[in-house]
Amino acid sequence: MEFRVERQTLAEAVTWAARTLPSRPALPVLAGMLIEASDGGALTLSGFDYEVSAKATVETDVAEPGRVLVPGRLLADIVRNLPPYPVEVATKGTEVVVRCGSAEFGLQTMPVEDYPTLPEPPRPSGTVPGEVFAAAVAQVTPAAGRDETLPMLTGVRIDVEGDTMWLACTDRYRIAARELTWSPSEPGFTAGVVVPARTLADTARAIRPGSQVAIGLGGTGDTLLGISGGDRSTTTRLLDDQFINYRGRLTDAWSTTAKVRTAPFIEAIKRVALVTERNTPLRLDFTGDQVRIRAASGDAARANETMPAHLTGDRIDIAFSPQYLLDGLAGIDTEYTRLECTGPTRPALLTAIPDGTDPDSDTPPDDTGDTGFRYLLMPIRLTA
Repeated sequence: MEFRVERQTLAEAVTWAARTLPSRPALPVLAGMLIEASDGGALTLSGFDYEVSAKATVETDVAEPGRVLVPGRLLADIVRNLPPYPVEVATKGTEVVVRCGSAEFGLQTMPVEDYPTLPEPPRPSGTVPGEVFAAAVAQVTPAAGRDETLPMLTGVRIDVEGDTMWLACTDRYRIAARELTWSPSEPGFTAGVVVPARTLADTARAIRPGSQVAIGLGGTGDTLLGISGGDRSTTTRLLDDQFINYRGRLTDAWSTTAKVRTAPFIEAIKRVALVTERNTPLRLDFTGDQVRIRAASGDAARANETMPAHLTGDRIDIAFSPQYLLDGLAGIDTEYTRLECTGPTRPALLTAIPDGTDPDSDTPPDDTGDTGFRYLLMPIRLTA
């Protein structure tokens, strides 16, 4: 095998394929990256750990077609640090030689015949703009659980009904959900799957700006989800599709609604949270025209800060985990945030208020809609 490729092109392809490489592989060959060069000039790099596969294809100058398996993480580290010159890769005996400028590396090959066959991605069920999908995944995945003994909580629930898609995560203490519009391949298409949140988040971060993403919801025995965009694709196993009825919990007759400027609210919470310790609540005391943010760690330290707020309904004094609150606010990119609740012991809902025509106005827009992102958060019961 022998080919020549631009360094940046190779680096992007290797980075995509290396995402799936396990740090502690069950089998030594799973630590390898499969490199395939074809007569037609296509160079394909693949990684697979029996759970997730990733494949990137680029066009290059292939002098000699071939197929080889090399240590994937080492190749990624090497390519990432190469100088900005074309890269020449060729097999020489039991080595793969990588040359770039005056730098040369030799990697021992691994037994390519022992490498497992990569799964075929499911047929695309529809498409969505890459930036929209990546933003939606970033909004919901912070709420995914980390307890592997409860697989459902570690996943992202994806529901599709026609041209509407919902993404949702929960760890029992909060629910993050995002509604968006996509283009199904067939009118009236419906589906409901649960995908590992960590895998989906890694894939979404790697999606190139401006790309159109095709999503395949189903595979052989409905065990795979496929995501592809241009010359990159990935597959991941599905989790058990059991999930809570999250949409039913995101609607309520809220008795209190507060509106605050998002960026100043986040900064104030971060400042007050400096005095908190693990499990220390942060209190929000909303009155007619302001919110008082406060926290204390016993007799060691305390903090409070007041900022303008617009309150409709009864005064509310409610407490949350500061990090959980910040995770929800991180998903809001509009000027104003809306917080709705029915009491200090009931869940509160954070949503984004669509921006008005005057961004410098001190009054939040009257629009009652939202941007499709909803974050339901359980409060911490106050003892005093």
